[in-house]
Amino acid sequence: MKIALVTDTHWGARNDSRAFHDHIKKFYDNVFFPHLEENGIDTVIHLGDVVERRKFINFQIAKHFRVNFVEQLQRIGAKLHVIVGNHDVYFKNTNEVNSMEELLGSSTYDVNIYTEGTEVEFDGTNILLMPWINNQNYKQSMDMLNTTTAQVVMGHFEIAGFEMYKGVPNAHGMDYNSFSRFDSVFSGHFHTRSKRENIQYLGTPYEITWSDYDDPRGFHIFDTDTRELEFIPNPYRLFHKVKYNDLDKSIEQVTDIDYDKYVDTYVKVIIEEKTNPYAFDLMMDKLDKVNPIHVSVVEAHKHMDQLEDSEIMDETEDTLTILHHYVDSLEFGGDNTKLNKLMTDLYNDAVNMEIS
Repeated sequence: MKIALVTDTHWGARNDSRAFHDHIKKFYDNVFFPHLEENGIDTVIHLGDVVERRKFINFQIAKHFRVNFVEQLQRIGAKLHVIVGNHDVYFKNTNEVNSMEELLGSSTYDVNIYTEGTEVEFDGTNILLMPWINNQNYKQSMDMLNTTTAQVVMGHFEIAGFEMYKGVPNAHGMDYNSFSRFDSVFSGHFHTRSKRENIQYLGTPYEITWSDYDDPRGFHIFDTDTRELEFIPNPYRLFHKVKYNDLDKSIEQVTDIDYDKYVDTYVKVIIEEKTNPYAFDLMMDKLDKVNPIHVSVVEAHKHMDQLEDSEIMDETEDTLTILHHYVDSLEFGGDNTKLNKLMTDLYNDAVNMEIS
């Protein structure tokens, strides 16, 4: 039996942006559902953080989620199993009030929602489905992890030592040795794909912030017979970087790029060398005509070899990388791990700010 695994879809991200919704719809319409239909896959497990905000959901986003995801599953006859993630719960210390039960719990859709650890059999293979662990369900969750006969676990875990985003490790959370008794552990929560021994983070199916730039996105297919995991890449990208360098180049060489791929995306134009302002303006004008969501222009640092590392802050990098580079450059005689964790938490709170 083959099961589709998807996680951290964050419906309503980027402040309910219509452009973001259109971007992820291409993934579902052209990648996710066609693959399920072509391969006869009728079971989907979502590993948590279905929606973006813990406290509320925009009615339009709720409709998009229902029409473009839940009803599409119903159309192809697929059953949905949802593991509740930390973004899906109203309170931080209990899973009792959660968006999934409120949106889908009383519906006629073929959906199973898991707010506590549950062992489920899929075609003869027992899989432990584990939602976000908090104060209320901690004992039950740990008892399940220690006593279950299942050799495969799928959950929404915060495990120390894995990357939250590409290049940004998480120093806090559960000890990965707590999962050593299992053959395979698959988890949502962290947005970049990574693997260490028997534990694998699946990552988001699409780019959401600049921290996701140039990091493979997609979903996975788990085979219960072979226990193999297949990655299905998402070809659509939301973030692009364009390096501009007109040194010893004609106007045609400078402006001859594929502008179409920048339609409805975020673009950073990185100026390495600009000797012909007319060529630059012409390139920017062509870029603007394809209607990107947002374009920012940054100057690459000149004479970087003459600067100390602490003096360099690369504007072409994402915000989290800049923050961590800055913290790592500080000399305060202590461990910067906690400060990096604090900066990451503050950044995530800012990105996910619930605006009323």
